[in-house]
Amino acid sequence: MKVRITSYTATAVWRWDVPEDDVCGICRVQFDGTCPNCRFPGDDCSLVNGKCGHSFHLHCINDWIQTEASGGLCPMCRQKFEFGAV
Repeated sequence: MKVRITSYTATAVWRWDVPEDDVCGICRVQFDGTCPNCRFPGDDCSLVNGKCGHSFHLHCINDWIQTEASGGLCPMCRQKFEFGAV
């Protein structure tokens, strides 16, 4: 018996390399979702790790740092927020 494949449809799934239960410390949405400013996950809604070890959506932490109340501090541990490796 010969089988001939005439067509196929490929699908793919991507995930950030973070623990499954991790959520953004600001918007409380899981990292494989999107921040409130974005419609689709991925490059437009990237993740940022602070040197303190906390992770956030890029848009969330940028909005947070620009507020006067933040004082440039991490919203989780209140240390000075410095961008770390992504």
